Amino acid sequence: MAYQKQLERIKNSSGFIAALDQSGGSTPKALENYGVTGDAYNNDEAMFDLVHEMRARIMTCEPFDNERVLGAILFEDTMEREVNGKPTANYLWEDKNIVPFLKVDKGLAERVDGVQSMRPMPNLDLLLDKAKKYPVFGTKMRSVVYEPSADGIELVVQQQFDVAKQILSKGFMPIVEPEVNIDSAKKQDCEFLLKADILRNLDRLNDDQQVMLKLTLPEEAGFYQELIEHPKVLKVVALSGGYSRSEACDRLKKNPGMIASFSRALTEGLSKQQSDDEFATKIDSSIGEIYEASKV
Repeated sequence: MAYQKQLERIKNSSGFIAALDQSGGSTPKALENYGVTGDAYNNDEAMFDLVHEMRARIMTCEPFDNERVLGAILFEDTMEREVNGKPTANYLWEDKNIVPFLKVDKGLAERVDGVQSMRPMPNLDLLLDKAKKYPVFGTKMRSVVYEPSADGIELVVQQQFDVAKQILSKGFMPIVEPEVNIDSAKKQDCEFLLKADILRNLDRLNDDQQVMLKLTLPEEAGFYQELIEHPKVLKVVALSGGYSRSEACDRLKKNPGMIASFSRALTEGLSKQQSDDEFATKIDSSIGEIYEASKV
């Protein structure tokens, strides 16, 4: 069964997870960084066509290999499109042995009490049923913490775990992502509160339940070791969060046991204008740097 093989791969293989899941709000910036300006498209459909071209170029590039890339997080639109004549998730798993994940959140609510929780997801079950048609292993959902507000952080973590339980009941592995904003003036204070709330919620999971965690690289090296070693955690992955690839990799090396799940730091320096050879050389270098930092 694909799920069991994917579980073993995430648990035991070395590598990192590529975050290729920019959605409506973040797509224009991702395209701009790739050298595609807003005047290249005049509606959302054209915009998503262009970003899918970018993602397909990354996925089909030879350096994007299963020796270094463990998994890839997809946006719903990407899951429903094709790469090399196959549904994207099938291409990744069947042709590349790379484990597909699906971003399921619907974006962030307004900032309240120092945090942004997730918008309601009334159609989550329908989306998960759709994902069952593909070899999708897990999901990802994001909240953001800006201030060390005990009530706000508790709300965010509780919401993440409530939704995670819904996802587990559907047979998927949830990636719980309560991001701490890297520009927070009290980032470390946020991290102390966040870790305590995550541990409380992990202890409430059933013995047969596990989740993955996607966290901002902490101020204190090794700060999340307790989470990495927790029996209810399959893997702890790190987001780049706006750090440059160089800084994100430097920070990651100081946190053994965490692996990368970078988005902007992965695609940094890639351009539509590059020849295929230039593109492959650049992404090979990026993947190599992130892989080495994830191996520590």
